[in-house]
Amino acid sequence: MSMRPRGLPPVPEQTVAIARAAFPDGSLAIRVRDRLAEVFADEPFTGAFGVRGAPGMAPAVLSLVTVLQFTENLTDRQAAVMAVRAIDWKYALGMELADAGFDFTVLSKFRARITGHGLERVVFDRLVDHCRAAGLIGAGGRQRTDSTHVISAVRDLNRLELAGESVRAALEALAVAAPSWPASQIDVAEFAHRYGPRINGWTMPPSKTKRDRLAQVFAQDGYAIVRAAYDAGAPIWIRDVEAVQILRQVLVQTYYRRTDSRGREVIVKRDTDEEGVPPCRLRLASPYDPDARWAAKGEDLFWCGYKIHLTESCDAPAEAEAEAEAEAGRHVGPRPNLITDVHTTDATVPDVKATTGIQQRLAERGLAPGEHYLDSGYPSADLVTAAAKRGITMVTPLLADHSPQAKAAEGFDKNNFRIDWKTRTAACPQDHTSIGWYPVTQHGHDAIVVEFDRRDCRACPSQKQCTTAARGSRMLTLRPQEIHQTTTAARAEQDTPSWRAKYALRAGIEGTVNQALDVTGLRRARYRGLPKVHLQHAFSATAVNIVRLDAHWTDRPLGCVRSSRLERLAHRLTA
Repeated sequence: MSMRPRGLPPVPEQTVAIARAAFPDGSLAIRVRDRLAEVFADEPFTGAFGVRGAPGMAPAVLSLVTVLQFTENLTDRQAAVMAVRAIDWKYALGMELADAGFDFTVLSKFRARITGHGLERVVFDRLVDHCRAAGLIGAGGRQRTDSTHVISAVRDLNRLELAGESVRAALEALAVAAPSWPASQIDVAEFAHRYGPRINGWTMPPSKTKRDRLAQVFAQDGYAIVRAAYDAGAPIWIRDVEAVQILRQVLVQTYYRRTDSRGREVIVKRDTDEEGVPPCRLRLASPYDPDARWAAKGEDLFWCGYKIHLTESCDAPAEAEAEAEAEAGRHVGPRPNLITDVHTTDATVPDVKATTGIQQRLAERGLAPGEHYLDSGYPSADLVTAAAKRGITMVTPLLADHSPQAKAAEGFDKNNFRIDWKTRTAACPQDHTSIGWYPVTQHGHDAIVVEFDRRDCRACPSQKQCTTAARGSRMLTLRPQEIHQTTTAARAEQDTPSWRAKYALRAGIEGTVNQALDVTGLRRARYRGLPKVHLQHAFSATAVNIVRLDAHWTDRPLGCVRSSRLERLAHRLTA
């Protein structure tokens, strides 16, 4: 398929006349075409299309269709129908009134092309850059980030179902890729009887003995397929089939093989951590989506899938900045809160692990925040210090001091000791000076262990308030000076009422997450695999920004607080 960069086609005169008559006040699709046509271009997608072959639909048109599709949470079929029957969509896409549209499968092929070339964020980034040039997003202000869980587009499988379904998926893939090869390796009729229908827990035997036997059958069949695929006489490309690779990994994480006293091979199902069950971040959850992972949050939330991290701007321009923008002819006044970054990870990645990447991407695009508000994910002191070096103040609760004295809120914690970094000594509340200062590495981080003299500690009248260690002396574990001072200052500040009032601004991101869920159906993944799920999230974030920009253009509030009839009656009677 080839592509000649053209961009969005001009809107035909008849389409303009009918659309203006049908929508005298305009619509979201019409305003997007009128105000954001330059965002949708063909040039960024050139690398995903060839220069020879039959010409395909313009990527600019397909990307606009996809954005409009997400603003209304439509399926591919519904989006293709809207392009035929909706006048405002025809206006936005530059179509003749008699244009019969396109086949809905074009959208799926378009997504496959752009994910295959790493172009998932192109439209989102171009929209953010456009808003930055228009003065709707600025650097050095306030931005806030939060995440929410995304459920994968596959069935939830227990470990037994996963083993059987992985064998079935491998057989299905081989039956398409190499129909003659399975017939020479296995009894096709027997395997078709066993793995024809999908593996379902409702149809499995109820007794544990029979289920254990079934687990052995799945293991034996799976190992037979993998052994045949890796045999020296098998074609090399057989082992590269993705379903075969997934089956091999599922067998490793579900079973292990050992030799008994008679030298016979025994296959054992891994049931406990002692037998080497891999952690969730490494464990496959489905043979059809190798990127989905099981995760938990709290005691009630368990899901298989992904996690999305949304970052949005949340401040108005300063007075001096507004004057400069007015002189440059750009937007002046209240800014809409727009999503500036979208990041997708598997479900097991903690929020704080994504923070550095988010800040780096914002800095690369000239959108680094002055203050970055995060959920109470308790980032490490290293993360806060590294952000401060980049000029970013992270407004988020730090993890509290874990020492017994700090937990009990009595006795002497680290804040009661005076640290002299130049002489590399510490003084306790009773003015005893430390005798040892030892730089060490703990859990992969630099630390300092400070030791006090046992004779001083044993004779001290405050020993019980200071330590209960069997050795009778106090030892402190400190971080390097810069990190220690940053942590101490941040912990002291977050206990003040002013900091709590400031941190309340973070709660606004919950509304953005909720809007993304309502408008674009963000909670459930439409596609399989991390690249395509990230594409969904990038277009979802673009759709939310489009909706917010439309509300900003028309001076229309995004939402209002609903009131009951009884409340409205009370208002009329008391007004």
